Amino acid sequence: MTEKRLVLAIDQGTTGSAALLVDRELRVLAHAKREFPQRYPQPGWVEHDPEEIWQSVLAAVREVFERSGRSAREVAAVGITNQRETTLLWERDGGRPVHPAIVWQCRRTAEICAQLQQEGLEREFRDRTGLVLDPYFSGTKVRWLLEHVRGLRPRAEAGEIAFGTVDSFLLWRLTGGRVHGTDVSNASRTLLLNLRTLDWDPDLCRYLGVPLDVLPQVLDTSAVLGTTRGVDGLPDDIPIGSLVGDQQSALFGQAAFDPGQAKCTYGTGAFLLLNTGDRPMPSTHGLLTTVAWRIQGRATYALEGSSFIAGAAVQWLRDELKVIERSAEVEGLARTVPDAGGCVFVPALAGLGAPHWDPGARGALLGLSRGTNRGHLARAVLDGIAFQIVDLVRATEADAGRTLPDLRVDGGATANDLLLQRQADLLGVPVLRPRMAETTSLGAALLAGLAVGVWTDLAALREAVAVERTFRPELGPAEREREMGRWRAAVAAVRTMARGAEGSR
Repeated sequence: MTEKRLVLAIDQGTTGSAALLVDRELRVLAHAKREFPQRYPQPGWVEHDPEEIWQSVLAAVREVFERSGRSAREVAAVGITNQRETTLLWERDGGRPVHPAIVWQCRRTAEICAQLQQEGLEREFRDRTGLVLDPYFSGTKVRWLLEHVRGLRPRAEAGEIAFGTVDSFLLWRLTGGRVHGTDVSNASRTLLLNLRTLDWDPDLCRYLGVPLDVLPQVLDTSAVLGTTRGVDGLPDDIPIGSLVGDQQSALFGQAAFDPGQAKCTYGTGAFLLLNTGDRPMPSTHGLLTTVAWRIQGRATYALEGSSFIAGAAVQWLRDELKVIERSAEVEGLARTVPDAGGCVFVPALAGLGAPHWDPGARGALLGLSRGTNRGHLARAVLDGIAFQIVDLVRATEADAGRTLPDLRVDGGATANDLLLQRQADLLGVPVLRPRMAETTSLGAALLAGLAVGVWTDLAALREAVAVERTFRPELGPAEREREMGRWRAAVAAVRTMARGAEGSR
């Protein structure tokens, strides 16, 4: 066991970067977060500045040591968790990004996906990767960049350009450009990784026009993946002990180490993952098959359902409609009314994810009347988030052939008691909120600590995740079904409108 007692987790998310410092007893010594701007150059497009991502990470790391009063020299390992499908390309010589990062929410590659579907390739991608042909994933974003950035493709084919999701970019920067790698959990979100070989699939790369030379090495999730070099605020030679996609990290941080255990994370989007054990489980209900993690060469798989918009809907109320000034105000506003007043909000602001997979769908607020007020709007937004999760849970139960007895939840939006009570009401099962809501950061810390011997096995980690509060359903079955009926009708209307809009073009 290492003598150093601290583990630093870097949690690079869609709207900000966070740093978490824990000790061997899993006490949180400090937590810090720095936001950075979102950019929307066209409707449906979302971008980040890679340098702003990097600077936000450095700022969060500096702040966490300032808040804790501890030294970075006490750190045994660094763990990295990240927004997953967001796509970056940078120059190998010097590390300069060649284009803004294309964010996972971005829909600009919908035509590429449609073209691949018309070529009859959807089944092959699904069988090999466990994913669907949707703009959500990284592979079509790489193709778009290679086709639209002047002179980029020949440079990529000459080996001058590196591709990565955010974990790869941070690993490159943290190691001073010495390691170009990713882990299996992130690689499994690219449309380029074969789920059975757990390596890049040459055929899929050819279909997408992605040169193999741009791809990072596929690594274990928990291992010494490199060491720090030349990073402001961190001494050299600290081991990088984990890379893990944010949703898989939250599953690990919830101690869902066994098949049949599930969690839902409410962040910018909402993500439900069910541990399915050591074999990939195909979905017939619109879910994704993904790699949860790989430790000492042994892979664990998961079924995943994702809603593109969750907390982002509250941000939309705050930033675009100016209904609230701070996100935390939404619960109080929603409590000013007993219900949504007949309104149903479908949060398809970036298309519909699982189980519908309708990139052309757009958000809608249905059932408006002259008496609809700001409180009804806030209530409908929270309900819309919860309705989406019910769809994901039902699809997961159908694929797995089992009913979930409860749902563990985490993420920033779980501070909203009204949202979690509505979630329990609409699901009809208890919703469990852990003591530490930010289990995404915790998962990366646990995986990094395992890699260097801060913790020696999983048994001690199971006790770390304590339930802070249980929300029990208060709606009866008949009322629950009436509410779900209104939701299903609203989703059907949104999808019909999307098809009509597509047909008119």
